[in-house]
Amino acid sequence: MGIKYIARLPTVGVTCQDRVRRGVNGRNGGVMAQRGFAVAAFRDAGQWRCEPLPPAVLDDLAGLLSALRGQPPEGGPFVIANVDDEFFLIARQDGPRISLLLSDLTAAVEYPLAEQVLARLGEEPPEDDELDEVWPIGDLDLFTDLGFTEDEMERVLDDLDAYPDEMLETVVEGIGLAEAYAQATESARVRR
Repeated sequence: MGIKYIARLPTVGVTCQDRVRRGVNGRNGGVMAQRGFAVAAFRDAGQWRCEPLPPAVLDDLAGLLSALRGQPPEGGPFVIANVDDEFFLIARQDGPRISLLLSDLTAAVEYPLAEQVLARLGEEPPEDDELDEVWPIGDLDLFTDLGFTEDEMERVLDDLDAYPDEMLETVVEGIGLAEAYAQATESARVRR
């Protein structure tokens, strides 16, 4: 692991960057409700399981990583957070190392979770003139051991017509967790 990926891709449709231009973001003092879901995936007796996480982790990287560290370490547990269907974060543990993948670093101007991820990765938030592009960043190869290659992850992130939840469905299907993931996300949405 350790691939840092930053790709500048033009955005399509209404994105968090559009709301930034209208003044609803952290820089301009606006506050957005954090909607979405978070799930933890881990091995239990050799089988992968997915469980919903509390909504509080959607704006707190420390809480999300604490939930990750609380999973059994076998097989490299991971957490997935989809925030406001604007961006997603995947964090995966491999021993003491935690790999991060953020689907769009421009979300950092509006969302605390994305801002905290950038700080952990040692990256600066994008400038105002860079907000009309999508910039995935992080470890593209975090699921290579599960059969989902770096190239496949790049293709998922490059699909500008897909929403974050659709991208995540492609990823979890590619690693063989579609059914467990679907049940956990449904449960996470109901708990809100």
